[in-house]
Amino acid sequence: MSNIRGPKERIERALGVKLGLKAERGSSPKSAVLRKPYKPGQHGPGGKRRKSSLSDYGLQLREKQKIKYTYGLSEKQLKEVFRKSIKSVIGTREKLIDILERRLDNVVFRIGFAPSRIVARKMIIDRHITVNNKKNSYPNYQVKVKDIIGISPTSKEKGPFNKLPEILKKYDAPIWLSLDPSKMEGVVSSKPAEVDLPFDYNLIVEFYSR
Repeated sequence: MSNIRGPKERIERALGVKLGLKAERGSSPKSAVLRKPYKPGQHGPGGKRRKSSLSDYGLQLREKQKIKYTYGLSEKQLKEVFRKSIKSVIGTREKLIDILERRLDNVVFRIGFAPSRIVARKMIIDRHITVNNKKNSYPNYQVKVKDIIGISPTSKEKGPFNKLPEILKKYDAPIWLSLDPSKMEGVVSSKPAEVDLPFDYNLIVEFYSR
């Protein structure tokens, strides 16, 4: 489990859940998780590889890997996020969600500017994204309530963005983000709320509490 490598869809199949790593394809009928709902290496659903139950550690590790790959974090970054979370007075689970969801790459994805967090990260690094009208090239930047997230004026007419207003008109942003499709601009209207993610946070806490 700890040595998962390779194409993004192979990672999703190994973990047994869609993590949105392949943008639009991840939710389409072409998704490998839907077409091949069994672990890599098996020859079909009834493949020869024996299906063994995971130990407590294996279950904890699997949940940790899910969150790591979903948000594109290194082991060091995830440990640091957990360190901050466990010291929080608002509770480890709530703080963990707060830190992860307020990452700029996640917000760019959540607000509809990018089809995946991976694409959002590249947009930020390439300096297409602004925070409060200033270019920001740090994917792990922690946005704050009332921050304005937008597209750089010099980038709006470029290929990835010239059709974005029409796409955003059909997009429903999360409740804690406000979106103005015509301006290609969003506002962090509150702290992350009603976030539903496919992780068992208790197992992640147990993994890092060992």
